[in-house]
Amino acid sequence: MGAKSLKVLFVTAEVAPFSSVGGLAQVSLFLPRALYKLGVDVRIFTPKYGIIDSLLLRPANVITGLRVPTGEKSDSSNPIELICNVKTLKKANKDDPHIYFLENMEYYEKRANVYNYSDDHIRFGLLSRAALEFIKQGDFVPDLIHVNDWHTGYLPNYIKNFYADDPKLKNVATLFSIHNLYQGLFDFDHASEMDFDDGKRELTSFFSDQFIKQNALKRGVIHADLINTVSQTYSRELLTEEYAPKLYNLFRELRGKMYGVLNGLNYQDFNPKTDTTINIHFSANNLSPRKENKIALQKEFNLKTDSRFPLLGIVGRLDDQKGLDLIKETIDFLLTECQIQLVVCGGGDDRYRDLFFNLEKVYPDMVGTHLLFDPNLPHKIFAGADMILIPSRFEPGGIVALEAMRYGSVPIVRATGGLADSVVDYDPTLGVGTGFSFRTYSGMSFLTAVVRALETYKNTNVWNRIVKRAMEQDFSWDKSAKKYLELYTRAIDLKNNS
Repeated sequence: MGAKSLKVLFVTAEVAPFSSVGGLAQVSLFLPRALYKLGVDVRIFTPKYGIIDSLLLRPANVITGLRVPTGEKSDSSNPIELICNVKTLKKANKDDPHIYFLENMEYYEKRANVYNYSDDHIRFGLLSRAALEFIKQGDFVPDLIHVNDWHTGYLPNYIKNFYADDPKLKNVATLFSIHNLYQGLFDFDHASEMDFDDGKRELTSFFSDQFIKQNALKRGVIHADLINTVSQTYSRELLTEEYAPKLYNLFRELRGKMYGVLNGLNYQDFNPKTDTTINIHFSANNLSPRKENKIALQKEFNLKTDSRFPLLGIVGRLDDQKGLDLIKETIDFLLTECQIQLVVCGGGDDRYRDLFFNLEKVYPDMVGTHLLFDPNLPHKIFAGADMILIPSRFEPGGIVALEAMRYGSVPIVRATGGLADSVVDYDPTLGVGTGFSFRTYSGMSFLTAVVRALETYKNTNVWNRIVKRAMEQDFSWDKSAKKYLELYTRAIDLKNNS
């Protein structure tokens, strides 16, 4: 089946710019857009939350009064249904795929946020089953449904249990993407024997007390035709107890249908040649202007303005997962003995916010912080910092490393998940590498990697070659989309031959 004849429904809990909470929203925008460019008839299906402005969107009705079974029956044995509408947004850009919004007053439009409600299991069970009813009652029949994270993990289960004989749905394949291992509201890691969910029994009704205890992520893994994670290394890590406690045996059992595709980067928004947020434009073939961005960054954070100081950056969420305990363990040594400068941008755990705030007071010429969300500041840090610190405990995707390399900021990473797949450790013997990495999760291993980078930094010619290689890497969504297209074809073949 060629790309131009392939039809895909992309079901997701969030999609930028309408409902953007985490990285999933970006994937849900840029992956379908890249697939559409390849000729795939891909369409997005997502809730219409209260935060989405109807007047601004002016969506058009596709289905009014979509009847979605809940699995519950009334006293008269009639099925209880939730009534929804499906609307589509008139395409503002011919390169964008169609997007369908699932409308329900109670579960979406009355809610100010995307997540964190006590009935999230019902809200996303509704999304999963409504997507199938949309196909059953509408005129768009995909070859494959691409579902994402636990919110839509119910869908492959529903299609096998309730729609196996439906003429429109019985031949539709499913691909389940794991962006992270969050499993929903219920604490499945500490479930009692009575609450244990093997993932194979029939899903209960939305309103059953048991529904919240039925593990949507596990069920997506079990019932989908193929599974993928957002990096090849992470797909292998999920086979270990360290990375997937309580689930690693299941992943081992199903490893034959597990794949990994590294997320892409939006090259239009992250482009040092055109980015209006940075001080001066530059490219891999013209690195010299980059020094001006470094000086501008030092000034913005009130640091000593001297381009000779190695300037290191931290961008993103400040918590244990990001390896901040390793930085805490080593930062005083780096500041006093290695004469580095450090800029930090991000919010998170108060322990780490306090750490960097206090460091800024002790080393005012060497440490600068901005401990709040700022959409533009990361671009400035990537364009001006010499290195970016990403010593993550685990990291399924590792988008910050891609962003940093795009701007010539050399990443220092722990070789885990997407970081292992995207950053090539510098080898001075072979003259290859796009960054510096370490494997053992310890302060000493991290410090060794940083010191290696600082010693290499002293040789300007060698360093510029590393920067140039990093900037020339292809992490575009076009590249990722082609790999997803291969997975779609494989999943459809498996479905047709099962």
